[in-house]
Amino acid sequence: MGRRSRKRGGAAEIAPAPATAPGRRPARGERPQAPWHPFPLVELCVLLGLVLLVWGFFTADAASGRVLLVCGMVLASLGGLETALREHFTGYRSHALLLAALPAVLTAGVLFFARAPWIAIPVAGAIVLVAAFAALGRAFRRRS
Repeated sequence: MGRRSRKRGGAAEIAPAPATAPGRRPARGERPQAPWHPFPLVELCVLLGLVLLVWGFFTADAASGRVLLVCGMVLASLGGLETALREHFTGYRSHALLLAALPAVLTAGVLFFARAPWIAIPVAGAIVLVAAFAALGRAFRRRS
């Protein structure tokens, strides 16, 4: 007997999704492409953030080590935030709670450094979180 042309195993092959053309809205279920699509900017940002985190971890006793830790956290967080923003506002996947946490944390930070009463910090953060979550949820429903 000769070779059989069909594959065994029952799993169908999945064709790769076509690349999104610039200016075209992605099809339903298709992850949105970044404006700088061929260049892996987000991945490089996260990689550099991780390198800075590890470097800062091993030199945490010095002032420069603490700066490296903070810069690494900021860079890695920006990479994730950009992906969440792009997916949320194109209607691909809702990241409302993650995105709502950003203004809540910023509000709490501003109140902390403004020396607001301790009870005002979590209360204001919670109010901003709920308001931003509701607004971002409505924005996602409009897009999807």
